[in-house]
Amino acid sequence: MSVAERARREQLLANAAATVDRCRRCEIGSTRRHSVYGEGDPCAGVMVIGEGPGETEDELGRPFVGRAGVLLDKMLLAIGLQREDVFICNTVKCRPTFDDGVRLRNRAPLPDEMENCRPYLDEQIEIIRPRVILCLGAPSAKSFLGPKFSITRQRGQWFEGPSGIPLMATFHPAYILRMTGGELNATKRLVWADLQALRAKLDAAPPPAPPADVVQPSLFEN
Repeated sequence: MSVAERARREQLLANAAATVDRCRRCEIGSTRRHSVYGEGDPCAGVMVIGEGPGETEDELGRPFVGRAGVLLDKMLLAIGLQREDVFICNTVKCRPTFDDGVRLRNRAPLPDEMENCRPYLDEQIEIIRPRVILCLGAPSAKSFLGPKFSITRQRGQWFEGPSGIPLMATFHPAYILRMTGGELNATKRLVWADLQALRAKLDAAPPPAPPADVVQPSLFEN
């Protein structure tokens, strides 16, 4: 990728992020602290898409920087990818919340919130033009593949995403963190298989990426 093309994409993303920061189409645009547009390499081969920002992301204005973000970083490293090698974002750019009478709590984004934010996500994909898309969790995958998508039955499978980009879904890091015992170990094995498939697809897609020398024990280490 040329220096000029990288600079062009960086400027386009910066302009789009400023537009998102001014957006008040949804009520959550007025309750959030910061918009969380996304971050990473504007020429990334992999685009990682989650559901929406949480409390830590809302506070810092960055995606996946809480406990789930730490695990995501380890997942990427396990297949030879640094965080800065990919582009990370969410289906919605503001933290969806509800007031429980004491404080604002996280909730899933509403359909109209996802619809309002979708042009921003589509624009990111168009600018970055990744070789593969990794959806984290069912809500992210359903935003592309429809409401009948099942994360338990269809994770690890390749689908045709926007503009024909190969798209796969795997379990969200926050979901993995809630597990214990044998269920956790079984889920780790599934996610590891998904990550290996992602690495293989990335290496096979033009332009070729260097192979990663990785082993499973590096995944999810404390």
